[in-house]
Amino acid sequence: MLNGCADLIHLDVMDGTFVPNISFGFPVIEAVSKIATIPMDAHLMVVHPERWVGRCAELGVKMMSFHQEAAGDETGAILADIRAHGMKAGLVINPDIPVENLFPYIGQADYFLIMSVFAGFGGQKFIPESLDKIKALKKELGSRGNDAPIEVDGGVNAENAQLLKNTGASILVAGSSVFNAVDPAEAIATLRGGTRDC
Repeated sequence: MLNGCADLIHLDVMDGTFVPNISFGFPVIEAVSKIATIPMDAHLMVVHPERWVGRCAELGVKMMSFHQEAAGDETGAILADIRAHGMKAGLVINPDIPVENLFPYIGQADYFLIMSVFAGFGGQKFIPESLDKIKALKKELGSRGNDAPIEVDGGVNAENAQLLKNTGASILVAGSSVFNAVDPAEAIATLRGGTRDC
């Protein structure tokens, strides 16, 4: 049951500039990589994500995502660089960014991350309007014959997990609902909608 029955280890990297908080840096990711038995999924909430692509790859990160609103016109180039380094490339938007901003990158990104709270702080309440964004993105992906996974991060818990999956999300990121649980492994099993079998 090493790594708590999860499918991924989601790493929130914050720089204190793009978001008003600082989390941890690459020494912590390196330490995690030494004991991780499942893939690491790094979510960079930073102003210059392009600077850290090589470092993430060196540390064994398998999935790296960054914010479209931080990258702007460089978004496509960064996605390509992440893929060139052998990682899956993810594109993220905050709740105040139109989901249509992701559409030009369908086919360039391997997955998309919809923030259902504003990036930067844990323990926030799920924003219900995020469901509309998931539906719209899922519909657009389907119209293009693209099956890129939709990841959702923020306020994910046992009460909304099934709804998120029914709406089109296939990767759920849970922080407080897992780490504040008496039995984190059981909490993960509940989110997955199955029995604890790890």
